[in-house]
Amino acid sequence: MGRIIISIVIFVIGFLFVKKPEIPNDLIGPAEFAERTFSGGSQTFYKLVGLLLIALSFLIITGLEAAFINWLLGFIYK
Repeated sequence: MGRIIISIVIFVIGFLFVKKPEIPNDLIGPAEFAERTFSGGSQTFYKLVGLLLIALSFLIITGLEAAFINWLLGFIYK
């Protein structure tokens, strides 16, 4: 049950980052490297972070986060 609640909270935060990127931009502030890197600046960066949070929430709710991390970083352990 805790996995579902945590996943929903992460999903809502990620959705808010994508839908209203000015909220984290006002709360956290602009990311200087994002201003130099992305054409949309910090708002584009916060949207990408939101998409990553949404993907993470789906991994958590399905129980695949450990398998994904093992796939992503498994070469370090071998």
